[in-house]
Amino acid sequence: MDKLTIAVDFLLANKLLFTILIIVLISLIKRLVVSLIRGDVPFLTETQRKWMSRTKNGTFLLIIILLFVLWQTEISKFALSVTAIAIAIVVASKEIILCFTGSIQRASSRSFVVGDWIEVGKLCGEVIEHNLMATVIQEIDLHHGQYHFTGKTATLPNSMFFSYAVKNLNFMKRYVYHDFHITVAEFYNLYPLFPALQNKIEAHCEDFNEVAKRYNSVIEKHAGVDLPGSEPHIHISSGPNGEQLVHIMIFCPTERAVHLEQLIREDFMIAYHETFTKESESH
Repeated sequence: MDKLTIAVDFLLANKLLFTILIIVLISLIKRLVVSLIRGDVPFLTETQRKWMSRTKNGTFLLIIILLFVLWQTEISKFALSVTAIAIAIVVASKEIILCFTGSIQRASSRSFVVGDWIEVGKLCGEVIEHNLMATVIQEIDLHHGQYHFTGKTATLPNSMFFSYAVKNLNFMKRYVYHDFHITVAEFYNLYPLFPALQNKIEAHCEDFNEVAKRYNSVIEKHAGVDLPGSEPHIHISSGPNGEQLVHIMIFCPTERAVHLEQLIREDFMIAYHETFTKESESH
């Protein structure tokens, strides 16, 4: 008991050494817990990512609290000594303060959690970690009509949440409104092609049609708005040079969107070729 008291007195007398020991010990515990959560699996689940993020944030807060208690006297003296230059410190640390307040804003608004798909500015991705300073996302190529991971990881400072709107795209992880267009340079009446094309699109979507209707209804109730619906939509618009743009929108499983687009493009091109090439040859 006397040895323990001597050791504690020694550590309290040497606060710098005590600080290093606290940081090292908690960091080792954090690494052990994170490794246990991760296990030997090659890919992390959303639950694993959430618990890893909670562990990292919890140990960081624990270190801050312990160090504040340990250095409370010195911090109080330092705070009194820097009152005159407080404004300069605030200005110099503006970005850090914005990151902290951005983290508070995210937590209070519950705009997203680990595992959600979000869009911030021009960046889209799945949230894999967030802490008091930054949010880490695994980038997804949404702006080019794709829904796959690019392999890039983006670290967003939380201060961005005050400059850009945060769009939660989480419902797109399962089903998505996939919109694309086909350009037709020659001017023909394309409307007679649409009934057959509509039937072929419905045939491609037949195996998941009922699930798509239910999921679309769930999204409508959650969002409180009337969405376009799960049935395919086709319409025509004109391009800047007079060409016709055939717009097609389908509601489908996200992982099948690009494949279905290729099948629909093929159906349209076959119908277009059979109808208008033969018509041109006959003339």
